[in-house]
Amino acid sequence: MKRTFLLSILALVSAALLPLAATSQVVPARGSRSVDQGEPSEKYSVFVGFGYSSLNQVNLSRSGLVGAEVDVTRNFGKYFGVMADGSYYKYAIVSGNPGKPSLDSLLFGPEIHAPLFKQYSGFLHALIGGEHSAGESQTPNISFAGGFGGGMEYMLGPHLSIRASGDYIGASFSPINNSKQLGYSPHLTFNDRASFGAVYRF
Repeated sequence: MKRTFLLSILALVSAALLPLAATSQVVPARGSRSVDQGEPSEKYSVFVGFGYSSLNQVNLSRSGLVGAEVDVTRNFGKYFGVMADGSYYKYAIVSGNPGKPSLDSLLFGPEIHAPLFKQYSGFLHALIGGEHSAGESQTPNISFAGGFGGGMEYMLGPHLSIRASGDYIGASFSPINNSKQLGYSPHLTFNDRASFGAVYRF
């Protein structure tokens, strides 16, 4: 009788502890998946979009230019990356600019990015490189350039986002009909830039 009673107690204790054992096995697995999801696996992002730039380096210009912008970013972890920015602006919004100006640039620099709210994220970057101004008889027509900017992204899926960004880029081009052919120019100007397009991560 005592043996039957003891066996009944052991069976009840085992039945009570079985769900706890099963729960303790499931919870860590869920936790490990959430940790893996917190760190992005994509190392590169490519942005292609429509761009605008003002034209302050050209005297008497009346219109900014529109064109294209392409960025490639190498991401190092969740918050930091290094980007290369290429842009080409050719088409005036309205008529009135002297000559047929165009502006292209190649810039590099660090980027800080972070998630903000749900599908939204933001980023800031600093850029340095060179700009080429053509079609308006400036001498020289190539200058060191640099500035800063940032923007926001909205995630459409795991690899695809849409981005809106803006930059403030300075360069030092000589005025038109410059008599000094030496490349020196105190004519420092800053151009506002804006872009909108798509980002793909891989």
